[in-house]
Amino acid sequence: MSTPAVHPVVPTTDAIEATLRAALAPTELEVIDESAAHAGHAGANGLGYGTHFRVRIGGPAFDGHSRVAQHRLVYDALRSFTEAGLHALAIEIRPHTRS
Repeated sequence: MSTPAVHPVVPTTDAIEATLRAALAPTELEVIDESAAHAGHAGANGLGYGTHFRVRIGGPAFDGHSRVAQHRLVYDALRSFTEAGLHALAIEIRPHTRS
């Protein structure tokens, strides 16, 4: 009898969303796991989730920063996920509308 494959804990949309909310207090946030569309590609883990994400985010934390600096804020907040298997991250910064 074979032993089932054991996979390490992989990133989830909920965990990424919670981390970004805590780190950057965004006013707009959407995290989408696009891993299934990348099955068989580099970095895919064979599970169909947890490796390729799209983040749409906006809020005052991004005001006054260059595009590169805005993306760095997101990458820095998610560093532990990269170490846990997040392979690709598409970042869309939404303009912050002041109320």
